[in-house]
Amino acid sequence: MPDTAVAPADTGLPLKELARRNGLSASGRLPSLPEYTRQLLSYRHFIQAHASAKMTSSLGNTKLGAVWQVLTPVINAAVYFVIFGLVLNTHRSMDNFIAYLCIGVFVFQFTQSVVQTGTNAITGNLGMIRALHFPRASLPLSAALVEIRNFLVAAVVLMVIVLATGEPITVKWLLLLPVILLQSFFNVGLGMFMARYGSKVRDVKQLIPFIMRFWLYGSAVLYPVTMFQNVLSGWQLQVVEANPLLIFIELARHALLENVELANPPTVLWIQAAIWSLIVGLGGYVYFWRGEKGYGRG
Repeated sequence: MPDTAVAPADTGLPLKELARRNGLSASGRLPSLPEYTRQLLSYRHFIQAHASAKMTSSLGNTKLGAVWQVLTPVINAAVYFVIFGLVLNTHRSMDNFIAYLCIGVFVFQFTQSVVQTGTNAITGNLGMIRALHFPRASLPLSAALVEIRNFLVAAVVLMVIVLATGEPITVKWLLLLPVILLQSFFNVGLGMFMARYGSKVRDVKQLIPFIMRFWLYGSAVLYPVTMFQNVLSGWQLQVVEANPLLIFIELARHALLENVELANPPTVLWIQAAIWSLIVGLGGYVYFWRGEKGYGRG
């Protein structure tokens, strides 16, 4: 028979103090941010297992399986090359347009996939949320982990494409690793933000394709970044060039391509990328944590 503790009825202590002395806490209490972080760390195996299950279930019913992780950005890049490279003759304005375009498409789709899966992280798992007790941030984290794994595979294919188009391997290629790290931190925070916001405003899921398409055209994915300088100036140009996805794409191009013209000097781009990753990564995490008590209710 388990041991039990009974508080004397005549202690005269408030109930809150009695609960504290006996190791009890309020049901549904929002844990502090450090406590919540420790809970997430203790659930790291659950997060990894959930991510692996999501990958298996999403691709298990297709004949090509995990090959679609690579085919999707390659097909997108091929479509954009036909439209913007051949039909609109954008490729004539710069060297190695194929590699330039593929880097933009691959890096942009990394964030796009995290936004799409993050928006559905809470609403798509309500049954599990209502049945089990676990830190809810595990769900957008596992969704982001799936896309990080996918992008690491796609990055290998991207490097093969860059090599095949005539670019040499240089020591700058090592800079791709910190770019991926910073963008992953940015994506996790953005995914958490969208997970909470998507759980509160269900209609935002219908707007995501339009928002991401607008973001695509504003990130110099399909054409040289210098085109912005031809039509914008002053604060308008500064706002466009401060676009976080444009910054990550520019850094990836700087790492993999020779003699590529950038929107800003590399040092400025690295500082901007670090600031965006810190603000969005931590901000998205705090924003999601603040809504922990409300997920799955209503």
